[in-house]
Amino acid sequence: MNDILLVEHRGDRLQVTINRPERRNALSLELLDRLGATFTRYAADPTLKCAVLTAAGDRCFAAGGDLRELAAVRSEADTLAMSRRARAALAAVRCFPVPVLAALNGHALGGGAELALACDLRVATPQTEIGFLQAQLNVTTAWGGGIDLLALLGPARGLALLLEARRLPAAQALQLGLLERVCGPGESLAACTDSFLAPLLERPVQVLRAYKALALAARRALHDRLAAVEEGGFTTTWTHPDHWSAAELALGPKPG
Repeated sequence: MNDILLVEHRGDRLQVTINRPERRNALSLELLDRLGATFTRYAADPTLKCAVLTAAGDRCFAAGGDLRELAAVRSEADTLAMSRRARAALAAVRCFPVPVLAALNGHALGGGAELALACDLRVATPQTEIGFLQAQLNVTTAWGGGIDLLALLGPARGLALLLEARRLPAAQALQLGLLERVCGPGESLAACTDSFLAPLLERPVQVLRAYKALALAARRALHDRLAAVEEGGFTTTWTHPDHWSAAELALGPKPG
């Protein structure tokens, strides 16, 4: 069986790869736990200058939470516990002491969009789409992604995208500021990633860490203020019958 998370220490770079391509790299709770533990563990490594988070395959970076697994989460207490468990994993990515680059090999949807925005910076293939699709399932963001989106785009534009719940093509995401770069014609994602990181990695590690600390302080202040509001909205919408009606349609008939 393939490992669901691959981790490589490449000199001054930490390379983390989600490895569930057969499930469109869906974010199971086990995978989220592993992701959080990995970033927590390597946060103490003083040799690192950056981390790159990507995924296997060329279809999806992460297609959101694993709906079949999460279908068992029904009560308000279990919903809040699930939200906080996954939020802790994404917080480990946000709080990593050096810049974290999401190299989007494919679509980042739902919880996958939240994970992409938990990273500091993003590059993507031209085929990538980013979609905060939670409202299609009659729920709201659960893991801090709504807060990150509002911080990047502002309250009005961020709110519009959350309510529209549509996929943004890479070119449009770049124009809005959700991406820093899209691969050029014939350029591989690996080459695009290396090219983007090259000038950053020329900086001394203490400069990288000082600027990341400044950016993180701004993000943390916003999350500290808004996390309870996001959690409350998610718990209310997840446990509402409207969500379960939409989720059952999304999951389709049970096998057998």
